[in-house]
Amino acid sequence: MPCPACERTQRLAFLLASDEVDAALEAGLMAWAPCPVDDTDPAQAAAITQAQTRLRTAWAARARYRQRQARLERRAAEREARRIAAMPADPVAPARPALPTAAAAILERARARAAERSKP
Repeated sequence: MPCPACERTQRLAFLLASDEVDAALEAGLMAWAPCPVDDTDPAQAAAITQAQTRLRTAWAARARYRQRQARLERRAAEREARRIAAMPADPVAPARPALPTAAAAILERARARAAERSKP
């Protein structure tokens, strides 16, 4: 009777050789260990071990990338919050410059004349 661990090794090696990584993952690729009773075929064991290593490396890189993206998003949100906090809460309209004294005097005289004309 064949060893279940050896059958699993052969199945995983076949799936990996067929480039069926998803199926190999579902078949327990990451939990695979060589058969403790029988000698595992070294070529199959090497292929499975390499696939495990590649996947662990890729998953670690993906985790680092996601952490970096989260860190960049957090920094951008903090920067935006600081920018909003630095803005005045009540936007003040820029003060209109005062009229030059000569122009103010001319305007006052014009108002006075207009007021006299409007008297009955």
